[in-house]
Parts: sequence; structure tokens; C-alpha cells
Amino acid sequence: MRRMAQVTVDPDALRHNLARAREAAGPGRRVMAVVKADAYGHGLAEAAQALAEADALAVACIGEAACLRELGWRGRVVVLEGVGDAAGLREAAALGVDLVVHAPEQLALLEASPPRRPLDLWLKLDTGMHRLGFDPEEAAALHARVAALPGAGTVRWMTHLACADERASPATARQLERFARALAGLPGERSAANSGGLLAWPQARLDWVRPGIMLYGVSPFAGGEGAREGLRPAMRFETRLIAVTRRRRGDALGYGGAWVCPEDMPVGVAAAGYADGYPRHAPAGTPVLVRGREAALVGRVSMDMILVDLRAVPEARPGDVVTLWGPELPVERVAARAGTIAYELLCAAGARAGRRLPAQPRALAGGGGA
Repeated sequence: MRRMAQVTVDPDALRHNLARAREAAGPGRRVMAVVKADAYGHGLAEAAQALAEADALAVACIGEAACLRELGWRGRVVVLEGVGDAAGLREAAALGVDLVVHAPEQLALLEASPPRRPLDLWLKLDTGMHRLGFDPEEAAALHARVAALPGAGTVRWMTHLACADERASPATARQLERFARALAGLPGERSAANSGGLLAWPQARLDWVRPGIMLYGVSPFAGGEGAREGLRPAMRFETRLIAVTRRRRGDALGYGGAWVCPEDMPVGVAAAGYADGYPRHAPAGTPVLVRGREAALVGRVSMDMILVDLRAVPEARPGDVVTLWGPELPVERVAARAGTIAYELLCAAGARAGRRLPAQPRALAGGGGA
């Protein structure tokens, strides 16, 4: 029996959000669409097809890059974590992808095992994220060392913004100033703007922008919603009621009897739980839609089921659609109630729930300007 919990992805929304990213970037700048983690749970094949006008697609690892090539994507692919051994370097050369170089060990690998065909490289500087990247003070020496590599093609630069999702934070301006100072007088295109940087920090847009979460219709800003940024949610997560019961005042619902009915009331059982990617830690009061009207989660989330307070929708019946999030119920609202971020919810639901695929996927070509 197929699970009722289903994820539906809207390719038109993805295309709209890519156009919004390009509009925000401004003329002359290229867009690197981030599709790592199975396109944030939306499906790599579906997303790559919808985002075919991007100038490049970015993935986390060489395995994801290989998947893109197997799907038929012929445009630029950037591997954000680079590779860690000679086998990965050989595979990158065979796939014809760009590699991010963020650590001395990766640079030494390129020197010791130069690829048979030149690889375009992105040198990553750590301007304040303190996760991956070279010290900006090393930029000039780093460039000279890479320029001497027989296996280096075009060399570009990138950094990652730690606080771009906080519009008032001074950290982003400091990072951008440090990036600019380190690269003064050095050749090569630059990239700094993630979704937050693209939407809120004009000075971060540079030569390439790297939108991720905004492509899926989600705001990168705390307390924000995609619609306020001109975005359209691309994922709809729905299930159905499998039972509606009448409960009495004082009845304790679900595991641990964590929620007690304050009055006689109807309670729905919906076929979705943490095995489908719905957050187990979502508390009572987390919104869902039943028959298009807002209702609330009650009790603890189970592996396969949730309980819904139907006092606001007393006519609800088994078989009715329950929207867990989607265009009418922003995933940001659900994430805020569950004490997490939309990224986590999208990735979990897309990985576990059944995904409705386009009826006739088109072959990928890719590379709107790579």
C-alpha cells in the first residue's frame, strides 16, 4: 500500500525563483544554483530540469556531480567540498566539473596528481565563517601556487557568508571587506552571495551569486516568509485523514498522554509521521490545513501518524486532504513552531515521503551561460 504522505514539487515555482534570483543579482552577474542534498529534498532530477537556465549548478560532493552528469546535465557543475583523494580528482576530470579548493591538503593533491585535463578551480577564503577555506592573508601566495599547477584551468574565488540571514548584523560587511582586501590586484571572478547575501547585501553580489534556499521558495531570513521576498514555495507536503473520532473532555491523546482534551471534541488521525519526514519534535499547536482551513497538531508525533484538533473543521471526514506545508501554509511557520529551520524540514520530507514526479521529464541540457 502506497503511503498517503506525498511531496509534490512545482517546477514552475523553481523557474520563477531562479528568475527572481537573476533579477536580484542584476545584469552581468552569473547565477550558480545550489542543488546539493537532492536539491534540498526537492529531487535532483526535477530541480535540475527546472533550473536549466542557471549558469551553473552547485553540489556538495563528487557523487552528486556524477548524478547530474548521469541525468544529462552538460552545463557547469561546481563541487563545493572539492575532493579528498586522487580517485576523486580523476573522477572530477572525467566528469569535467569545477572543484572548490579550501584546504592545503587539496592543493597538495593537485600538485602531486595533476589531472590529465585542466580543471577549473574555485579558491575558497575563510573571511569569517571559520568552517572551510584559506586565510585571506594567503591569497596572493595561494594564487601564485595555483597558477603554477599544470592541471589548473580558470581560477576563481569564493567565500561563504556566516550571517547574511541577519540583515542588521555587521559581520557580513566585515567579511566582504576582508574578501575584497585580500583579492585586491589579483585576477579571477569572485563569488560571495548566498540567498541572504543576494537579497539583502547588494555589495555581496560580485561576479557570481550562489542562491540555495530561495530557489525553493523559502526566505533565508529569521521570521521571514518566501512570499515577502517575491518567491513561490516549490514543495507541497500533504497527506490524508485516515480516521476521525469523537473524544471526551479529559481524554489523554497519543504516546505519554501528552495532550488532554479540554472539552468534548473531534480529533483526526492523519497518515504522516516522523518516518515520512514530519518533525517528531513539532509541539501541540503546530498548524496544518484540513479542507484548506487551519487546524492544529495535538499530542506527540508518531512514526506514521499525527493527531489533529478538528474543532475548527468539524465537518472533516476520513479521506480529506491534510496540508502539512505548502503555498497556503509556509514551511517557515511550521519550522518556527517546531524549533528548527525550513532547510531541515524540506530535506527530511523530500528524502522520506513519496515524491510525485513530472509525468514526462525532459532530457537535461543545462548551462544557461556557463
